[in-house]
Amino acid sequence: MDAVAPPRRVRADAERSTARILEAAETVLATEPTASLERIGDEAGLARATVHRRFASRQALIDALISRLNDRYLLAFEQARVRTAPPLVALHRLTEIVFELKLSHRFTVALATGLSPEVETELDQLFTRLHDSGAITAPGTLWRRRIYLSLIHEVAELPADTPELTDGGGTPGARSDLLVRTFLGALNG
Repeated sequence: MDAVAPPRRVRADAERSTARILEAAETVLATEPTASLERIGDEAGLARATVHRRFASRQALIDALISRLNDRYLLAFEQARVRTAPPLVALHRLTEIVFELKLSHRFTVALATGLSPEVETELDQLFTRLHDSGAITAPGTLWRRRIYLSLIHEVAELPADTPELTDGGGTPGARSDLLVRTFLGALNG
């Protein structure tokens, strides 16, 4: 009789190596988008063989970066308390965290072609809470999500000295203020 072996637990040092590789990849790829795995390993202070043991290809590394970004988005929902905080407070805090992520993970954000289904569900639940509270009146979660995501992209691209970014220049807080005002204005109609 064949027994299925339980999945092997990753050793703590292997987890640390993986984390170092991912951090180094974010740093290196932000300025050198075509950098090799060897270059990323050098930045992480690890041998090329270690990088290849953790990630069989450059695409596997990029997939891991995107997965980690989605995990950070899910953590942002928890930090913003989107299920329990007043919906407008949660929207503002979530938006500020998202701008912080966009600034610190530019390479990965640029590569991510979409959000995970879990992130979309969390966003849609926040928009439903906003609708139920009367803060927005536009129907349809897909429409709300598309407007929000489009605004995030556009506001993130604004130069810091844009007049619409009042009092904070290019800070995540100033960008968040502009986005929330615009989002509520667009969907409160």
